[in-house]
Amino acid sequence: MSAEAHAGLGPKLGHMRQSFRGWRGQRPFWGGLLAILGGIPIMYFPYANLTIGSMTIRMATTAGAGSLIIGVLLVVLGLTMWFQPHSRVFAGVAAILLALVSLVVSNFGGFIIGFLLALLGGALGVSWAPGRQQRDGQAVTAAQGGDDSGPEDHGAVPPIAGATYRVSGANDDVSGTSPDNGTNGRHRAG
Repeated sequence: MSAEAHAGLGPKLGHMRQSFRGWRGQRPFWGGLLAILGGIPIMYFPYANLTIGSMTIRMATTAGAGSLIIGVLLVVLGLTMWFQPHSRVFAGVAAILLALVSLVVSNFGGFIIGFLLALLGGALGVSWAPGRQQRDGQAVTAAQGGDDSGPEDHGAVPPIAGATYRVSGANDDVSGTSPDNGTNGRHRAG
């Protein structure tokens, strides 16, 4: 390749890397990756043949179908963590439970390798939380407009003059805190 070809790939490759980095930061990427990697040995080992010289050792067990199902489910849960990050807690807990079941069903959880990867991936999926964006040196959450909205302040909506805020009927609140007397849920001490 010539120097011009390398120079042309620089900005494009850098942009792709930055966009992947942004995508990866918005979801439990490492938890999903470890859950996928944990599912592979769990579903592979029961169907594998180990050949040492002229001797072939077959590791197939009666639970081969169970191992395949557990491995495929772990891969699907890892992909769920990637492409539906709002269901990360469910996917993480399910990955942890499947990792524990794989100890009994699938050759000690893919010879402990798949078990540990799936367990760690599920734990990372459960513990992941969306980060805060930095805007002008201040942390901005999505509720404050961190998703492609301007830097303006999104405060509470002011009340409409003359509007009544009753659901229905008369106010039968005996605590003394109601919108009618202006306390609106605030209690006074003393």
